Amino acid sequence: MLKGISPVVSPVLLKTLSEMGHGDEIVISDAHFPAHCFGRDGALVLRADGIPADALLAGIAPLFELDSYATPVVMMDAVPGDTLDPAVEERYRAALAYRGPIDRMERYAFYERAKKAYAIVVSGEIAKYGNIILKKGVTPVE
Repeated sequence: MLKGISPVVSPVLLKTLSEMGHGDEIVISDAHFPAHCFGRDGALVLRADGIPADALLAGIAPLFELDSYATPVVMMDAVPGDTLDPAVEERYRAALAYRGPIDRMERYAFYERAKKAYAIVVSGEIAKYGNIILKKGVTPVE
């Protein structure tokens, strides 16, 4: 256990976040996401079973600079005829302390983008459309 790092951030996830470079993306998926199918295309798949996505996002946020050159947050859009629960986005925004724009992507477009991600973390999130992509930025010099 390390001081200042949330216990929901596993050693493998911490290593993965550290290895990522500017512009790399990580998917925090819901429990229903077909991540292991996409992992065959190159994305590393990590498991965080039982941990809600917002808890993972809150654990990652202090360790991960969001990209400032592109919209750094993407979420899956509802399929036609279905609806989004606005509370999911609100929980994710609060966990990330993020008030900027969020792009929404059609389901299959989101899947294609997820295949190109550096990693996919399958959370225990059970909310529909509870998938989010974060684009890593450059850590500011203090």
